[in-house]
Amino acid sequence: MKPTLLILAAGLGSRYGGLKQLDQIGPSGETLMDYSIFDAKRAGFGKVVFVIRKSFEEDFINHIFSKYIDFIEVDYVFQELDTLPEGYSVPPERIKPWGTGHAVLMAQTKIDCPFAVINADDFYGKDSFLAIASFLIALDEDNKNRYCLLAYKLKNTLSEHGTVSRGLCYLDKNDYLINIEEHTKISIEKNAIISIGKNNQKFDLSENAPVSMNLMGFTPSAFSYFKYYFNEFIENNKDSLKAELYLPEVVSKIIKSGSAKVRVLPSNEKWFGVTYKEDREIVVQNINEMINKGVYPNKLW
Repeated sequence: MKPTLLILAAGLGSRYGGLKQLDQIGPSGETLMDYSIFDAKRAGFGKVVFVIRKSFEEDFINHIFSKYIDFIEVDYVFQELDTLPEGYSVPPERIKPWGTGHAVLMAQTKIDCPFAVINADDFYGKDSFLAIASFLIALDEDNKNRYCLLAYKLKNTLSEHGTVSRGLCYLDKNDYLINIEEHTKISIEKNAIISIGKNNQKFDLSENAPVSMNLMGFTPSAFSYFKYYFNEFIENNKDSLKAELYLPEVVSKIIKSGSAKVRVLPSNEKWFGVTYKEDREIVVQNINEMINKGVYPNKLW
């Protein structure tokens, strides 16, 4: 069975200043999602499921969803604040989604095969999709609790225009994930990569440190873990206006519980995305360079 690609597209795009999932980056109006779906299809994926907010459903259908229908099987689900376990309600004045861990859980009814998760507004690269597709396609019933994660070199994931959040990956000697450590303020300072921690303490990070960009692969068995840890999260944060359950946090909990193993697949691709408005010009340049090299056609669809 061909794996499914799950695209997390429900973010509000607060730092970028708009609905960046629909921003036209390519020369023929392509979005970053277009390039991910193009890469996924040629890597062997057979279906795409989007997680979106209902508030932009009409724009999504008109500008995004409709153009894939003749290219690959597509579907979508909503991530809404009020999709909570029984007995819980949304805190007054909360507007933030419940996080990427919650977003993945929303797709449970649409996915019954191995699947990969990506962010809608990130570029991951052709080779990364080939690597994760190969891993997922090779899984059988005996490997239903084997997952994977594409790890990028930290130096290939930074923005020149501000701090970024990255999950540093710690591996055992067999390249299985031990833990993901979230760093929320990473930047380039005087040719060094700096992470700012609590009390504004600064420390250096290795440019080749493996980091997660939310390109991960799972089997349907993972949904039971996402449900369990989201229920736990809501119980602990039911009155919070800002707390979110992040995908790497769920993966770390799964590993520590011994429920599953996560194989780390290294990637030499250069990640890029539109974290800040100023990043957009660089993204457009990178896409055009790859078109000139023949990696992508001038017009995808």
